[in-house]
Amino acid sequence: MGQTTRTDSLTDVAGLRVGHARVPGDRALSGTTVVLAPEGGVVAAVDVRGGGPGTRETDALDPRNLVQRIDAVVLTGGSAYGLDAASGVMAWLEERGRGFQVGPDPAQVVPVVPAACLFDLGRGGDWRARPDATTGRTAAEAAARTEDGAAVAEGNMGAGTGAVIGGMKGGVGSASILLGSGVTVAALAVVNASGLAVDPLTGVAYGRYFDGHDGPPDYPAAEVHTAAQRRLAEAREESARRSATSARPPLNTTLAVVATDVELTRAQAQKLAGTAHDGLARAVRPVHLLTDGDTVFALSTGTRPVLHEAPDPAFAVQLAAAALNEVLAAGADALTRAVTKAVLAAEGVDGPGGDYPAYRDLY
Repeated sequence: MGQTTRTDSLTDVAGLRVGHARVPGDRALSGTTVVLAPEGGVVAAVDVRGGGPGTRETDALDPRNLVQRIDAVVLTGGSAYGLDAASGVMAWLEERGRGFQVGPDPAQVVPVVPAACLFDLGRGGDWRARPDATTGRTAAEAAARTEDGAAVAEGNMGAGTGAVIGGMKGGVGSASILLGSGVTVAALAVVNASGLAVDPLTGVAYGRYFDGHDGPPDYPAAEVHTAAQRRLAEAREESARRSATSARPPLNTTLAVVATDVELTRAQAQKLAGTAHDGLARAVRPVHLLTDGDTVFALSTGTRPVLHEAPDPAFAVQLAAAALNEVLAAGADALTRAVTKAVLAAEGVDGPGGDYPAYRDLY
């Protein structure tokens, strides 16, 4: 197993930047997160496992299709309405001549901006308070303003502003792993699931059972756990009362971006996205339900080669496969940790749209 890197976040993959924007308003509880690629873009892929996804431009990431690189990924609240945030990111990129060039003039570009949304409608009390193109542009501008390698802001940020998991406040979390080969693998998660992130029998975040970086999990005292479960049950009941006009059953979704600096083909990136879902399944139970839209994007900046030198070409292929396996495993581990960090970083919200205590409030 590798070690955590500089900021223990997605931006430890050099060149990637992350920006958040929140929908304004006292009764608004939603936002958008943009992962901005370096100039020239990145290889990208996606794997959608949830039964109720809301996505945009994900077909462009199919390895069989034309587009080779993308310049940004949008994760957004607001359900399908919030996908409009990608329009703002597209406009921002076009103004800078970034995108898929379709004509002889360098300004003739079509930015390909894959996006995925989560359901948080009405969480702040206003059903119509959701991200739009302005929110997306603001998040892109925020990402561009950050320094290379700046830590990702976690908790109630961007797309995680209105995120909820199992009645408890969710949010944004990020983590990274530095492999012995020098390769960095990192993840960002927006945790908003129908399932649970915390073991109801112990009060331990599920991901902590698998996290070798931070040592064994701390088990809350029995009386603390009992009080926490009682408080959470009361909050769920109160939230259901306040949001009586909202969707039933609850609609959710966990979104993630997994990235590495190793050179991957689009097919290999798609494998990384798929394997990373295993990390999500360790941290959220149950997962990939019909009312979830769980989506994982995979990005490769390609600054490090994956192939190892070997005197026998056939053996070189085996070494490359072994190296790629290490990256795939690290992607799942990083996503597990990102989900856990999101839960631990979230701050409780008690407003007209519901009572959503945070893990830090309960334990």
